[in-house]
Amino acid sequence: MQETEHLILREFLDSDVDPLYEIQGDRHYMRLTAWVESRDACEEGLRRYARSREVHGFAPWTVMHRSEGRVIGWGGLGVDPSAPEWGAEVSYFIHPRYQGRGFATELVRAALRHGFCDRALQTISAFARPENLASARVLAKCGLALVGYEPALERNRYKVRREGWADGA
Repeated sequence: MQETEHLILREFLDSDVDPLYEIQGDRHYMRLTAWVESRDACEEGLRRYARSREVHGFAPWTVMHRSEGRVIGWGGLGVDPSAPEWGAEVSYFIHPRYQGRGFATELVRAALRHGFCDRALQTISAFARPENLASARVLAKCGLALVGYEPALERNRYKVRREGWADGA
């Protein structure tokens, strides 16, 4: 578990499926990231990421609002179980009611600290659709630089190396 100024970042629990599906099952809101068509698909994806902790020593967190004690999203450092060849990456989604308050930035900064300081990773990437300008701003604010477009993913790839990273960028 990690804590930031406004967030509690903890391992995924069974009870997280419904509040996370409320977000990820919203086709319009998740159009720029990863919409899922059913609660079962959401649960399976979350569990696959959670199981990857056993392999890599890290996996994305459930994001809770500290003062409200409510699940507001998911994300952090992970390796995509469907595409491990991309390596360690930061990914996230935040409930639309909590969007625009700096929580994604807080989460990404915590994930980078975890990856570089606790896990001694050398490089961390992130992927965002070119039209996802909000995520591009978050990633840039956190020190990730645009590397280029990945046609296979239909996303821009961002990257930061440990030696080029400034904690709290």
